[in-house]
Amino acid sequence: MTDRLPPSSLRIGLPSGSMQASTVELFGRAGYKVSIQERSVFPRIDDENISAVLFRAQEISRYVTDGIVDCGLTGHDWIVENGNALDVVEICELTYSRASSQAAKWVLAVPEESPVQKPEDLAGGVIATELVNVTRKYFADRGVKVTVEFSWGTTEIKARLLDAIVDLTETGSSIRANNLRVLDTLLTSTIRFVSNKAAWAIPWKREKMENIAMLLKGAIEARAKVGLKMNVPEGMLAEIISFLPAEKSPTVSRLADSAWVAVEVILEEKQERELIPRLKRAGATGIITYPLNKVIG
Repeated sequence: MTDRLPPSSLRIGLPSGSMQASTVELFGRAGYKVSIQERSVFPRIDDENISAVLFRAQEISRYVTDGIVDCGLTGHDWIVENGNALDVVEICELTYSRASSQAAKWVLAVPEESPVQKPEDLAGGVIATELVNVTRKYFADRGVKVTVEFSWGTTEIKARLLDAIVDLTETGSSIRANNLRVLDTLLTSTIRFVSNKAAWAIPWKREKMENIAMLLKGAIEARAKVGLKMNVPEGMLAEIISFLPAEKSPTVSRLADSAWVAVEVILEEKQERELIPRLKRAGATGIITYPLNKVIG
């Protein structure tokens, strides 16, 4: 695969499968257009200094460690599972996922009707999971002898065929839908942008990776925020600013009519519904809200 990745470019591994669409969408909002042709594992990015390849998230930390790619996006869970935590440079944490903006959790679960109440009750049992190494260490640290089998998918179904499962959940909906009960959380995981140590030591590649990290984090930060503009009577400015949220302070611009000023802020989207009626009652007019692509702190 490396023959298709120009050595003079920054080679980045992107997750395929369930994380692919959300990753492409995040890069788009960060300012990078990623195009993927059908059946191709080599996406095109509108930056001549970046070349990309699609891998399963489970593999990316290994390929970064081995230098097949310079950097990549993968879950913290797979970095731990592959034993690569000390082998890569973690550039940043990116809190996004396939279904939500929540961190994902690997949980130990049993059927609701199971007599098992705690992990120790599973001694001698069989556990199905994709996260084999982490699960084995979890039980070994507790001195509980179990058999951990790799699951090739549909892990929730196996909870009733074996003794328990360790499965990934974001919202808990699949756990509830399958009438399972969570005994414990083994690992909480978010996406990490990681680099090969040799690539990180090359100044231009490091700067490029730092730039990508800044823009990706800015795109995530902007997801829950909106911009707000309004016109405010000069005489009401002090009162409105007193309850107006802002990162530092609102931007205030004088209008041609000296009796009015324009005010602009960035705020949490959830604040919008409470704030707009209050602004209107305080005398603000021409109130506009708009989505943001990036917020760089």
